[in-house]
Amino acid sequence: MSDFQKKIQESLSFEVQEEQEGLRLDQFLAQVYPELSRSYLQRLVEEGYVFLDGREVRKPSKKLKPQQNITLHIPEPEPLEVLPEDIPLEIVYEDEHLLVLIKPCGLVVHPSPGYTSGTLVNALLYHVKELSSIGGVERPGIVHRLDRNTMGLMVVAKTDTAHRRLAEQFKERRVEKLYRAIVKGLPDWDYRFVEAPIGRHEADRKKFSIKDDGKPAKSEIWVLERFFRQGISLLKVKIHTGRTHQIRVHLSSLGFPVLGDTTYGFRRNSVDRRVLQAMGDCHMLLSYHLSFEHPATGEKMSFQIEDQEPFKSTLALVKKLEEEVS
Repeated sequence: MSDFQKKIQESLSFEVQEEQEGLRLDQFLAQVYPELSRSYLQRLVEEGYVFLDGREVRKPSKKLKPQQNITLHIPEPEPLEVLPEDIPLEIVYEDEHLLVLIKPCGLVVHPSPGYTSGTLVNALLYHVKELSSIGGVERPGIVHRLDRNTMGLMVVAKTDTAHRRLAEQFKERRVEKLYRAIVKGLPDWDYRFVEAPIGRHEADRKKFSIKDDGKPAKSEIWVLERFFRQGISLLKVKIHTGRTHQIRVHLSSLGFPVLGDTTYGFRRNSVDRRVLQAMGDCHMLLSYHLSFEHPATGEKMSFQIEDQEPFKSTLALVKKLEEEVS
């Protein structure tokens, strides 16, 4: 393995499933490891970090067959130089201590292997110039995260003191976070309190699942509207803990995957193609309400936003289709 010169950070193995037959190797890797960009995964293949049934393969376009075993070796990342970039930000509040913004779908929060530019952090460095240093070079100011395909409100710290105090509020569960979600399925209940621990998925380390030995996770769910003809529902979700993928895992465990979230059970053929087109690559999950204590003054800060695109147009389309005469 001549290019295997960097220290390996992680090694993962995956088995090709029946429904993945015929996929290119790079397509398969992008499916099982969505946190890395496809271009970066292609580079790993070409540099000899990927094995097919124990043999090195350097062809990203290699077509796969069921039951083949893929091993992906991820090298330790090179130190990133995070540069300011003029990326538009929708800021709803800002002072010398913090800012609150609306993260659009598709924007990665911080640089990582495969996403070294075009992230929220790059945009923040251009806009703010100085951010808290607690998150390190790659995550300055970042107190909490939203997944790449999720949209909505985030708070960012501009000073180290603000960062520490905001992080403390998140840790002590004093931050109120409310979401709207469009899901597949029709709950036969109007309200559900979910208390189910979450841990890493045993077969796929980039996924999470309900596990007895996982970290405590609590969510409250309300049904706002049901669209019976399409088998789709609009939900409100309040999370009392902030586990990675918490809402997605809890809703999927109940049998109601978020529209667009193929990682946790959404099937694209389960909804009208026009709905798929409206969603694009986004998850129909919106962080619409965020409240916390100001880290400098102690004042209660509360923010709420309207539905964002493409959540807004997708919901409007679902309502329109529901009203059409069959």
